[in-house]
Amino acid sequence: MPNIKSAKKRVEVSRANNERNKAARSALKTAIKKANTAIDAKADNAEAAVKDAVVSIDKAAGKGLLHKNNAARKKSALTKKLNKA
Repeated sequence: MPNIKSAKKRVEVSRANNERNKAARSALKTAIKKANTAIDAKADNAEAAVKDAVVSIDKAAGKGLLHKNNAARKKSALTKKLNKA
C-alpha cells in the first residue's frame, strides 16, 4: 500500500473504475450471448435481442471499453448472422 495520500487515492479510484469496467464488460458479453442464442434458436425476439446488443456495444465503445473498430466488427457480425438466419 502506498504511503503518499494522493497515491492511496489513486489506488482506491482505480479499484472503483476497475469494478465498474468489469461489470460493464460482463453485461456487454451477456447481451451478445443472448443475441447469439436467440439467433441460433430462431426465436421471435432475435431482432430485439440484436438491437439491445448493438446498443450495449455502442455504449461500451463510447465509454472506452471497446475500440470503435472492434465495436463495428461485433455489430457487423451480429447483423450478418441475423440476416443469414
